[in-house]
Amino acid sequence: MAFRLLSSKYKFLPSFFNSLIQHKPHYCHRFQSFQTPQQVSAPLLPDLVNEISRVLSDHRQPHHDLEHSLNPFSTQISTDLVEQVLKRCSNLGISAHRFFLWAKSISGFQHTVQSFHILVEILGSCKQFAILWDFLIEMRESRSCEVTSEIFWLIFKAYSKARLPEGAIRSFNRMDEFGIKPTTHDFDKLLYFLCKLKHVEQAQQFFDLAKSRFVLTAKTFSILISGWGEIGDSGKASELFHAMIEQGCPVDLLAYNSLLQALCNGGQVDEASKKFYDMVPKGVTPDAFTYSIFIRTYCDANDMHSAFRVLNRMSRYDLLPNVFTYNCIIKRLCKNEKVEEAYELLDEMISRGVKPDTWSYNAIQAFHCDHSEVNRALRLISRMEKDNCPPDRHTYNMVLKLLVRIGRFDRATEVWEKMWSNKFYPSVSTYSVMIHGLCKKKGKLEEACNYFATMIDEGIPPYLTTVKLLRDRLLGLGLLDHIEILTDKMRQSSSCYIQEMAGIMIGHRAAHKSLSHDEMDIESD
Repeated sequence: MAFRLLSSKYKFLPSFFNSLIQHKPHYCHRFQSFQTPQQVSAPLLPDLVNEISRVLSDHRQPHHDLEHSLNPFSTQISTDLVEQVLKRCSNLGISAHRFFLWAKSISGFQHTVQSFHILVEILGSCKQFAILWDFLIEMRESRSCEVTSEIFWLIFKAYSKARLPEGAIRSFNRMDEFGIKPTTHDFDKLLYFLCKLKHVEQAQQFFDLAKSRFVLTAKTFSILISGWGEIGDSGKASELFHAMIEQGCPVDLLAYNSLLQALCNGGQVDEASKKFYDMVPKGVTPDAFTYSIFIRTYCDANDMHSAFRVLNRMSRYDLLPNVFTYNCIIKRLCKNEKVEEAYELLDEMISRGVKPDTWSYNAIQAFHCDHSEVNRALRLISRMEKDNCPPDRHTYNMVLKLLVRIGRFDRATEVWEKMWSNKFYPSVSTYSVMIHGLCKKKGKLEEACNYFATMIDEGIPPYLTTVKLLRDRLLGLGLLDHIEILTDKMRQSSSCYIQEMAGIMIGHRAAHKSLSHDEMDIESD
């Protein structure tokens, strides 16, 4: 009996492959019903967002005819719709850009300023920098949208995340080309993103070169102090702190917190404690973040006695830890196999008005899954729903992986169906957990194929590793007809990318070579 999937939409006949062998439908594009603008109905906005986002996902490559598939939607385009589609497709840089240009070409349509900003962020996060700069130049020359400092902040962030600090610095130096005179605030933003992504040496070098052009503040120094602290160089952080004092900058709470964090990260906890006791005499009152620095440090060192001592001290001063601080303690308690204390802390958070997030619960969930505690893992999912903190992809992936690993396929089915009833729709990673897990279980290969087929029906491109694993397992059992059926299903997909991946299912080396470089892009979905 095939593995029963979620709802009637995804139920398979007892012999899924036999039914497909008997009837192989010809290819039919998902949007075939949309032949002319007059035929397009007026579904709710979320439905349109889903449909258009699916089209963008199906046409990921430059040679895919995206515009042709978008044309049926031209009479229903609105600024709100465009913004939501762009946000949904933030990992599809080229497709998002083409969608933006297609919408712009519609008579009477005009993008919002927000849409321009969203696209800049998308192109930057997808490392499409050549397209990004052409887009900025076009914005400047057509005056379709003002190029502002906020747009350049997005560019600083994108280059820094792409490990191209020189690109971020060049962008700062190009602000004048777009009529923007950089301010101290812009300077701080550049340094912040460079330091946040650990390009601290480049940030320091540019600071030394450009600092004479700006009025430096304690915030500017604090950014660099934090940066050196993040990479564990407390000596450099201390030098900057003293340089700030020598230049007459007022030492505020942010500066002290930055120094304390740098000292703790550098292993100088005793020195950090001395600086902490210097704060009040200097007229600076510690806040909750100040104490949280020591709590996180003690948790990292597995000194839970000191961590709880600081936590109790915060309570005496009526300072409330944030969720991130609580999560550090919960995670360490679970690593120390003190899960009951972790639950007590979770209850304390709620009683004090701090709402736990998915990280709070997932730290405990990871413990249950690592120790094969099925009932407690399932109860925790129920508690998350009761506490109004819906399980996320990591929660479901951990629990499903556990259930498949220990052979509790009935409970895995229940979790899968409940996931869908809660309107949480699995991504490629969740499907892969099921497919990879079932491939390793004797007699469960057809069920793995069912999940793979459902993923293809949903237009979700599988990982290359998943395609190869499933193909190799089928080959090993001599099930060549199954490979043929899955290959046909992939070729009939509305996703051009999945169609191209069909070559991998049947073992074409050329297809693997042409698609392998996109694996990481797909995995980010």
